[in-house]
Amino acid sequence: MGSAEYVAEQLCDELNNQGISTEIHDHPNLSDIDQHNTVWLICTSTYGAGDYPENLLPFIEQLNQQSDLSTVKYSVIGLGDTSYDTYNLAGRNIDSLMASLGATCIAPRLELNILDEALPEDTALEWLDSWVEKAQLK
Repeated sequence: MGSAEYVAEQLCDELNNQGISTEIHDHPNLSDIDQHNTVWLICTSTYGAGDYPENLLPFIEQLNQQSDLSTVKYSVIGLGDTSYDTYNLAGRNIDSLMASLGATCIAPRLELNILDEALPEDTALEWLDSWVEKAQLK
């Protein structure tokens, strides 16, 4: 939602421009997402006291009901505000959750501090080429 949604849209556009097929899930449903032949790039912000955004809550519940996501490759982009004690906690938590379920992290989590970033999508776009290489998408 908000900045995270805009970052995801910008990355999606750039990946498509590079010939890499993408699909955005604004309200992700685990049964709608390929768990074998894709790389998940999870982009989230943190709300309140370290909470997930509302649109992500049902997906988190679905993930918590899983026991094995070892076929999934993923990375996380977290957006947050360092003036809060819970800076980027949603991004950190979903990263830990994915790892605990056996998913393979292909690149370290990118954390974007909204206070430092004039345009967080620009920083994410600069990071994208190295991520594409690590994900072996080209």
